[in-house]
Amino acid sequence: MRDQCAGSERPGRRRRPGGWALPAKGVVDMPGGRPGMYGGRWRRELPARLPARLLVAVLAGLLVPVSGCAGAQGDAAPVTESATRPVTVRPTPEPSAVPSLRPSAAGLPAPDAAIPKDPARLADALRRTVALLRDSVDDWVRTGGPAKGQAPESVVLPALYEQRVYRRLARDPKLASRTYDKLPKGLAGRARDNVTAVRGLLSLAHPVSGTAKFRLKPPEPADVLLRHFRRAERRFGVEWEVLAAVMFVETKFGRVRSPSHTGAEGPMQFMPGTWKAYGMGGDVHDTRDALLAAANYLHASGAPGDYRRALYAYNHSNAYVEAVLLHARQMKRDVRNYYAYYNWQVYVITTRGERRLTGP
Repeated sequence: MRDQCAGSERPGRRRRPGGWALPAKGVVDMPGGRPGMYGGRWRRELPARLPARLLVAVLAGLLVPVSGCAGAQGDAAPVTESATRPVTVRPTPEPSAVPSLRPSAAGLPAPDAAIPKDPARLADALRRTVALLRDSVDDWVRTGGPAKGQAPESVVLPALYEQRVYRRLARDPKLASRTYDKLPKGLAGRARDNVTAVRGLLSLAHPVSGTAKFRLKPPEPADVLLRHFRRAERRFGVEWEVLAAVMFVETKFGRVRSPSHTGAEGPMQFMPGTWKAYGMGGDVHDTRDALLAAANYLHASGAPGDYRRALYAYNHSNAYVEAVLLHARQMKRDVRNYYAYYNWQVYVITTRGERRLTGP
């Protein structure tokens, strides 16, 4: 969000509306991936010896579990989430072309399961994974799980595999196009929206070539967040799916707790001046307060009448705006997609490949 008290911008830099500055020639993935956690947000955590342009990428996504693919890039060993704590990331050698398949529950994809290269086989794997994920989300919701804590493996693993597939397709437009042709119409639309969002955010990314430190924390339960989103929607008229998509891209539903190098803080990344203007006296680190403030700011910037204008005020990037709207559209079409996104993991892009920081 733009800091209303920030004053003039430095030449050659664009002021990220959330309050932190971006390099004039690009930003990082996340989208997670910010996806996501973009550009300067992580420079505060990087050693001084690193060029400022080598920044952390956390996409959800964007913001997705990211696509580690057989024969191209793979997933390095994850860092398990616990309480808020710093995580140090160093580039590691890429895994072998054929990832090892760690055991998982019957019928569930392993965390680093191979992703087919053949469009027909990939489409079939995606179809089966989405069907499994939908059934697992239904079971999770039916038992009241989203109100209590983190999702079971039956939800986490297919969500991770789907995310990795979309990340793979985002990097291979030809394979993506051929895979869409093999999918049922509805699933093809779902895949196309997610791949387009991920691809746009990846286009803004720069990899990390040295050590980076940042803080992670498990998100609040999915249904607790959903109540916060809907409360903010009732008060300011900003659709809860849009707020959820912004939080997804900004901090992966609050998993990422590092401040920006310019001082933007909290799950929705506010600068102090912007928070003073729109935070309504709340706590910038409190999820409910931050979501109300974000809805307040988006409403003041044109939502719900003009979401593109409002989101562009939040982040001066058309790729960011498009990604948020595409993710929001998927949540509007099926609330189960919200629960799927909730289980996408945080990744970092390095010069040696990608590393998953959360999840299995």
